Amino acid sequence: MQYDKVKDIFAKIIDKYSVFRKLFYLLLDLLLLRQWYVKREINKYFSTEKSLRFYDAGAGFGQYSYFVLNRFKKAKIHAADLKTDYIDSFAQYAQNKGWNGFTAQQADLVEYTPKESFDLIIAIDILEHIEDDEQVLQNFRKVLEKGGKLIISSPSNFDESAKFTAEHVRPGYSKEEICSKLERTGFSIRSFEYSYGKFGQIYWKLALKYPLSLISKSKILAILLPIYYIIFYPIAFGFMLLDYYNKNKIGTGVIVVAEQFGSSII
Repeated sequence: MQYDKVKDIFAKIIDKYSVFRKLFYLLLDLLLLRQWYVKREINKYFSTEKSLRFYDAGAGFGQYSYFVLNRFKKAKIHAADLKTDYIDSFAQYAQNKGWNGFTAQQADLVEYTPKESFDLIIAIDILEHIEDDEQVLQNFRKVLEKGGKLIISSPSNFDESAKFTAEHVRPGYSKEEICSKLERTGFSIRSFEYSYGKFGQIYWKLALKYPLSLISKSKILAILLPIYYIIFYPIAFGFMLLDYYNKNKIGTGVIVVAEQFGSSII
């Protein structure tokens, strides 16, 4: 499946109608379980009362920059993305909001290293798109402050659907692979967990797989989506909660937190 085409449609809508951007971010929070995991890790390690230098690598729609700018009032954010239209759109939105602490750069993460250093770097569903992922990790290490955190979200090797996603260059990471690559590039593993376990898989089917399949069959069927979500989203939301609070033994996603120094604790 080619997800980039779908994302491009949403990007054009929120760029043209900025009033929908906040609503769009809310919908992402309601529908994407990985955002719950990533935000939990950010809140775990960083205080909203202190300044935060944040590198949003592969920023996409800018939803994590938006989250940090709203929650961490002293944050300074640098975002980078390969897609010029994505990054320019959010940069203009941030400027209109008066967020002077935000800067952006269109860049290939394999070749790009920011000039400043950061307390927090995130790479959310990015590395599976990049052939030379270890070079990207080395670039991250160069700009991560000692004691700073790198948060990675990516499909795992248990995600069968990732093998058929056109934009992915690898089917997903095993725990051993992602941890060894991080350690080879100068990181220590702070934590590792699986997301989208048995409960998360049920949520994913109810909230995303089945509705997208419905639309793919006929755009006319899209008019049925509000009725579908009224009936099935409360059930899907319950499974999201079960996945979020359950320690998954396996899952189709991985959430890894790494540091630049010290011994791995897992």
